[in-house]
Amino acid sequence: MRLMVYLPAYNEEKTIRSTLEGILQALQEQKDLVLLVVDDGSTDRTAAEAQSAGAEVVSHHTNLGVGRVFHTAVQEALERGVDVLVSIDADGQFNPEQILSLIIPLEKQSMAMVTGNRFMNGRPASMPLIKYLGNQVVARLVSAMSGTRLRDVSCGFRSYSREALLHLNLFGDFTYTHESILTLANHKLPILETPVDVRYFPDRESRVAKNLTMYSMKISKIIFRVLVDNKALRVFGIFSSFFTTIGLFLIAFLFGHYFLKGSFSPYKSVGFIGLGFIILGLFILLFALIADLINRLRINQERILIMQKKSYYRQKEKDSSQG
Repeated sequence: MRLMVYLPAYNEEKTIRSTLEGILQALQEQKDLVLLVVDDGSTDRTAAEAQSAGAEVVSHHTNLGVGRVFHTAVQEALERGVDVLVSIDADGQFNPEQILSLIIPLEKQSMAMVTGNRFMNGRPASMPLIKYLGNQVVARLVSAMSGTRLRDVSCGFRSYSREALLHLNLFGDFTYTHESILTLANHKLPILETPVDVRYFPDRESRVAKNLTMYSMKISKIIFRVLVDNKALRVFGIFSSFFTTIGLFLIAFLFGHYFLKGSFSPYKSVGFIGLGFIILGLFILLFALIADLINRLRINQERILIMQKKSYYRQKEKDSSQG
């Protein structure tokens, strides 16, 4: 098994070396191991420290966000013919000895992705309450959308099979954790949670959730976009039903008044408003049908893309072995 462990890093010169040394110690029996640090535009000695600790470094010229860092790591993993990709933070939050617990289910249970669950025993020490509650809300939302019961959908300590990597075609720059779960779930690939330990440092500011309001808005945008991409008919069908129901209720009220009083007055305007709601609902339904058609085309394109990826990387590995 060819294993790649990647660390997203932005100004982590103080912790990157110890984290990498811990990973090497935990995986000392792993023969085919690639340690990759994706330096996301650091302005300190992160890249130099990582290289001196034995890692390969890919650097972004500017800070692009953890979503783009993940894109880079996935591309590197596919290009190198990696069987399993593991992501772990560079700040020492997670225990490298638990990497094996993320890998084993990929092999033994044929999982596509195994993600760490930080909340098996409730809120971790030093984790802000508002952040914990926010994670729970997002976890319930993503679980409902994916059809997979998950308690922690934001953890960056994860493992991916090669099949999962081939199916990931993500667009978010800000983050990737929720979008990757929803994408794999929509492809009917199995996802598993496993408990992981985590340490929170009270004096450390989150790289992703610096501002909870902005974080919530960006996460909501990503989730809504994925939902619309994959379940457009359901999403817009709900809006269509809502407006059409209001319109029918107003029309029913107008005709009810007519049968009782023999006149539409003084509620003629109610009828026009009701008709407007019905027309709006029908327009949204038409939009939903068009969006659903486009979604079907997108699904076919993704299938073609996945087959092309498999063919491309299979041929690349064959050429490499012959060379």
